[in-house]
Amino acid sequence: MAYVIGIDIGGTFTDAFVADQHGRLAAAKTPSTPPDFADGFLNAIDELARELDIPAGRLLGETDYIVHGTTSTLNSLVTGDVARVGFLTTRGHADSISIMNLEGRYAGLGSDAIQHMARTAKPSALVPRHLIKEINERIDYKGAVVVPLDEDGVRQAVRDLLADGAEAIAVSLLWSFRNAAHERRIRELIHAEAPGLYVALSSEVSPRIREYSRSVTTIMNTQVGPRLDAYLRPLQATLRERGLTGSLLVMQGSGGCVSADNAPAHAVTTIGSVLSGGVIGCTRMAEALHSGNVISTDMGGTTFLVGLVVDGAPARTSNTVLNQYTISTPMVDVHTIGAGGGAIAWVDPGGNLRVGPRSAGARPGPACYGEGGVEPTVTDADLVLGIINPDNFLGGRKKLDVTLARKTIAERLAKPLGLSVDEAAAAVYEIQNAQTADLVRKVVVNSGQDPRDFSLYAFGGAGPMHCASYARDLGARQVIVPIGATAAVFSAYGLATSDIVLTAERSQPAEMPVDPARLTEAFESLETELATRLAEQGLTFQTVHYEREADLRYTMQLAEVSTLVPNGSLDAAAVAGVGAEFQRRYDELYGEGTGFPDAGLQLITCRVRATGTLAVRPELPDHLPGDGTPIPSGTRNVLLDITVGVQPTAIYDYQALGAGHQISGPAIVEAPTTTVALPPGTHGVVDRLGNLVLTFAPAGSSGLARAGSATSGASEKESV
Repeated sequence: MAYVIGIDIGGTFTDAFVADQHGRLAAAKTPSTPPDFADGFLNAIDELARELDIPAGRLLGETDYIVHGTTSTLNSLVTGDVARVGFLTTRGHADSISIMNLEGRYAGLGSDAIQHMARTAKPSALVPRHLIKEINERIDYKGAVVVPLDEDGVRQAVRDLLADGAEAIAVSLLWSFRNAAHERRIRELIHAEAPGLYVALSSEVSPRIREYSRSVTTIMNTQVGPRLDAYLRPLQATLRERGLTGSLLVMQGSGGCVSADNAPAHAVTTIGSVLSGGVIGCTRMAEALHSGNVISTDMGGTTFLVGLVVDGAPARTSNTVLNQYTISTPMVDVHTIGAGGGAIAWVDPGGNLRVGPRSAGARPGPACYGEGGVEPTVTDADLVLGIINPDNFLGGRKKLDVTLARKTIAERLAKPLGLSVDEAAAAVYEIQNAQTADLVRKVVVNSGQDPRDFSLYAFGGAGPMHCASYARDLGARQVIVPIGATAAVFSAYGLATSDIVLTAERSQPAEMPVDPARLTEAFESLETELATRLAEQGLTFQTVHYEREADLRYTMQLAEVSTLVPNGSLDAAAVAGVGAEFQRRYDELYGEGTGFPDAGLQLITCRVRATGTLAVRPELPDHLPGDGTPIPSGTRNVLLDITVGVQPTAIYDYQALGAGHQISGPAIVEAPTTTVALPPGTHGVVDRLGNLVLTFAPAGSSGLARAGSATSGASEKESV
């Protein structure tokens, strides 16, 4: 028996999914356990074993691999709990990361925040000035050594950094992506002074042009690498003690996993680890349903995440922003706001109702948890409105207290706003739906796509309760709620179905058209590098696939666009085709006719993505067909549409629904780990995989949240 497991640690819950080669599946959802998230990881494995009715040791002993979506690196950067890093750079460039390429005051901020320049500020320095040392050396833009490396100066700089308490060292020299010899020699000198010290080189972490973002990426990698290693080593040891004989893999923000032994060296790639699992799950589900375009929406306890699958592949970005610092590493393009089920509703000094971005998290959680939470959340509002069954939360394993929810909404929202408790809860519900719809619309439109060409997938514990409202507002073609074996643990399912994905890139600035032989050589060099790294994973792959792309731009412009490049030996026609594809994609992103072909084109960066397909791929079983008309298990008063108000609503037990069963709103479908809301005018049908597919006629929006007295308070964070 060969099992594969996916474990996704969120801010509120830890989700787990397991499958074997015979199609047997199980899922589990347990509270996350900050600050030691490893406890929640192990608890989730125990819960999976209980679901399978086998000992945990046997489950681990028969598991081929576990894919882990970890918050370790992201949490370290957000909270500042990072290694004390020393930074070595070329003489005269110590202040580059402080100058921040003049983008530090606005990077990652929304348009409203940028317009208030007096209120913007640079983020805290990544490295204190006294931990930055300049090195005498210089390599020019062609890769030629202009000034030899001062090795004695390096040794002294390293001794000074160690004396100042540096726990790791980042190295980023000018033009190192053209010639990495000086950076590699510096690493040798560092290890001669401090054997085993964590060292990161920009030529390996981010070999791209643009000194500032390359240095930032290398420094952040160095900050979190030791922390990730300190998290994974004891976790692996504990898993081995408990019987794991297979591999522990770590999800990367790029949409694929890497071995836990290799992850710390490229730790910055795991920043988006917990964000990309859901998008990969959507990719796999779309393959099964023969659907190419998907909007992925994941609403958990803390955040609301949006990503795209276009023509069967996740949409990716080559840069991301975190804490106003630009990070140059390829990632699945996921956008997030603080609008999960635990998002706190509050009244600002102007008397406006806001929802998020603060969250009640796993501890103490929403007020209705009865664990000390005193602030009203989206979950409290959903409970008051009758959407959530207080006796069926987490399959009945956790009872919710309606009295506590009503009390906190009455005191903190209804009274200040002059509303009844039900009206205040309805306003929270409407704001949540409005701000999630706004984010989805922005992500889809800004990518040059039409939401009407997409199916929207809604998952996470809270997503199915709100998806009909925000999808109808958006104008999506249909909503698919993966409510079968993957309900509420869809991201963990995505982790379990992922493959090893590694990326290698190198800037090769040149005017187009580039010499085909030179371009072929550049890509083949990257493919050779990736073949070596794939072999280091210690895994057997069914297939290995390489995908090439190049970042191009119009000459002297800033907007680079990632463009697919054919595999194999390239000729002049293939190079011309790359240029034509860039212009097509540019028009798609920025509008037809906005490009300036007469300026000419420039090649900036070459990139190759290697995918090693793992041996076990969980397959979702067909759902048993339903007989006759589904019969509700009961009714209760629920508010699903503010224009209609509270009305008797049919309640359905998902476990009694079969493939082909149809339901019309208003209705509630209750599953062990989530709840699906069907407002009036919504039609649902159970498909062959057990998903609930929702369709509806677009309707205008109205109600308390749109009347001007209630506004969104979630701040957007780009692709973290």
